[in-house]
Amino acid sequence: MTVRVEESILVNVPVSTAYNQWTQFEDFPQFMEGITRVTVLSDDRLEWVADIAGVRRRWQARILEQIPDRKIAWAATEGATNAGAVTFEDLGGGRTSVRLSLEYEPDGLVELVKDEPSLVAERAKGDLDWFKAFVEFECYPDGRGRVRSTNRSGARRPEVERGRDTSPARSAAGWA
Repeated sequence: MTVRVEESILVNVPVSTAYNQWTQFEDFPQFMEGITRVTVLSDDRLEWVADIAGVRRRWQARILEQIPDRKIAWAATEGATNAGAVTFEDLGGGRTSVRLSLEYEPDGLVELVKDEPSLVAERAKGDLDWFKAFVEFECYPDGRGRVRSTNRSGARRPEVERGRDTSPARSAAGWA
């Protein structure tokens, strides 16, 4: 049974900032629950390691389509079966709509029960909320090898464990 999830979020950064941050795949563990490591193997291949519902999963994915500031699509080539795309829409005024489409095959009955589609959608929404907080507050790559900070006050965001953060973005996602 294929599970399909579609979620979107508005981020208050220009489309190039959102896209450039999303392409920093090795940063994904900082805002995606359950993802423990992403390794870039080549320009179009990634290795993922995740702990999902107490199950350690590893897979490789190939980037099938990449249009700067517009879209990234991928599909697993070995390991966990999944595919998806993220699209970026410039809304003007330094705002971007980020839409995530994901398909995956649960591995066995236990995973299917634990990862009921509504729970997967909730996790995807929570991860997008974390991405929003990350890209709006943290440092981000400018696409030219330099890092710029969106935090103009100079204050540093405290490190928090996932699931224990009481920030408004996290609480609104239902993960507090």
